[in-house]
Amino acid sequence: MSEIRDALARELGRDRVTDDAATVAAHRTDYWILAHLRARQGCLAGGPACVVTPRSTAEVATAVRLAARHGVAVVPYGAGSGVVGGATPPAGSLVVDLTAMSRLLELNERALYARAEAGMLGGAYEAALGARGYTTGNYPQSIDRSTVGGWVATRAAGQFSTRYGNIEDLCLGLEAVLASGAVVRLEPVVPRASVGPNLRELFLGSEGTLGVITEVTLRVHPLPEGRALASFAFPSMAAALDTVRRVLRVGWRPAVLRAYDQTETARQFSAWAPADACLLLVVCEGPGALVQAESAACAREAATGGGTAVGTEPVAHWLEARNKVPSWDFFLDREMLADTIEVAATWDRIDRLYETVVAALARAPGVVVASGHSSHGYAQGTNIYFTFVMKPEPFAEAEAAYLEAWGRALGATLAAGGTISHHHGIGRLRAPWLERELKSAYPLLRALKRALDPSGMMNPGALIAG
Repeated sequence: MSEIRDALARELGRDRVTDDAATVAAHRTDYWILAHLRARQGCLAGGPACVVTPRSTAEVATAVRLAARHGVAVVPYGAGSGVVGGATPPAGSLVVDLTAMSRLLELNERALYARAEAGMLGGAYEAALGARGYTTGNYPQSIDRSTVGGWVATRAAGQFSTRYGNIEDLCLGLEAVLASGAVVRLEPVVPRASVGPNLRELFLGSEGTLGVITEVTLRVHPLPEGRALASFAFPSMAAALDTVRRVLRVGWRPAVLRAYDQTETARQFSAWAPADACLLLVVCEGPGALVQAESAACAREAATGGGTAVGTEPVAHWLEARNKVPSWDFFLDREMLADTIEVAATWDRIDRLYETVVAALARAPGVVVASGHSSHGYAQGTNIYFTFVMKPEPFAEAEAAYLEAWGRALGATLAAGGTISHHHGIGRLRAPWLERELKSAYPLLRALKRALDPSGMMNPGALIAG
């Protein structure tokens, strides 16, 4: 462990490398609740040998080459907001902390794109764009504790994705360091090209297993001229979801269409919504004329689907409180666990998926509540973002109960024809399930991994199990 530290210190300078107990402990996991549980129980295995904090792509390349020479695994680390263990480093690995690479490099106002170093925090990136009259439109719940490189590496989605797109729609280019230490730039930025397969896609969702993303180029949009808020109460989740389907089917793209089931409506919006209702939140934004037409169309579709207008207050409340959630410690202190599972399916399968996954979670030992809402809509289908809370008995066996709940939910998702992850990625938690979803394509992913990382040094255990 000291060999890689000393080699990095010689090449990059002692100030770039840290192995003190506090820094190592801060990089032993991301925000995966199971890792936090293991840490509390004194059974969180592994931990990095040291943490390197490069300040340029060249320094990242040097660190990766040294790690390869010393046979040390490399784990890229942004702000640690992942919730499926993607940045939980194996024992003796090298963590590459990218947060010192945090500059906005370019804002092209005519061509509407921006370049930023991968370690720039999402909130800082959005504030820098906003100061000049632009937005990327990517607002994940973790925006103030996630990085732009992390968005790309995990194939993330922001809360306004129905209008602005997910990260794969926003990402125009990137730079990455491969396992060999070679640097690849996937540019130039053009509106579209027909020059073979889109190699940029190799790194979107790769979770550090194919290389370290060091720079990203993202689309930007002028700040919207207008915004309209509305909410509607429905007698069932199916009715609310079908309204979302009909709005998107004809081409409207509200920034937000969020349908909450009865449980979540009662928990978050009881001050406004009728009892036993499912609430649909709508945010339309853009040019004033478009906002006016789109919001009117949403109201018509809601009425057609049996919805009753509730007003703007629930949406205003959500906009204010959307990023305020209890910490994992809140639950662990009470010998409870909570987590979210975001999956997706096409419209012809979504009702079955919602019903069977909620039922599967509710039957899992220790689960006291299971609920869901739709937060990202498409003409072809939508996601469901499930939440469950459990109180395992005895708490000493909480890990097994937690994994069983996840297994039941993912099994029900696949049985209903859905995908096991919509926007949180695979990490280490979902990795054992990926082959079941990809089926005949899974060997192709493994072959790609072997081609770009023949020694298996890049974030081993994430994305690809074993």
